[in-house]
Amino acid sequence: MRHGKKFNHLGRTAPHRAAMLSNMASSLILHKRIETTAAKAKELRKYVEPLITKSKDDNTHNRRIVFSYLQNKESVKELFGIVSEKVASRPGGYTRIIKLANRLGDNAEMCLMELVDFNETLLAATAEKAVKTRRGRRSGAKKTEDTIEAAPVAEVPSAEVVEDETPAAETSEEKTEE
Repeated sequence: MRHGKKFNHLGRTAPHRAAMLSNMASSLILHKRIETTAAKAKELRKYVEPLITKSKDDNTHNRRIVFSYLQNKESVKELFGIVSEKVASRPGGYTRIIKLANRLGDNAEMCLMELVDFNETLLAATAEKAVKTRRGRRSGAKKTEDTIEAAPVAEVPSAEVVEDETPAAETSEEKTEE
């Protein structure tokens, strides 16, 4: 019975799974984004986010703990240097999983996993959205007379109704009266 065994084993033995997650975490830290299957990405998120949290406090003990997981000096240096500076103010949720099309060979769900603070295009788009202001009124706010007077109202020329009677219609009416 598998009571209490909730995490995904990914069809691998424990040492193979640990090695694979370690390699994927190192790749994610070094390259800032990787393309993988959705199941692996969900497991990698559980694996790498506590490591990123440990990197916020840079001391020898945390470096040794992270190195025991990653087994890669360059990725530990990158994690405690560049990555920890960017995520210092973030309280969690350091990774983003973006679903892609299914893989052609076996139809596996593919996704792009990236570190949230390293996607410049998305950060630029959110900064652009922050500049925009709300144009409508909120339900509780009422305009004062000053704001109404300050806003010039463009007058719409009223369409004058001009009754043009055709001379043919007049002549036919006059003939009927006679």
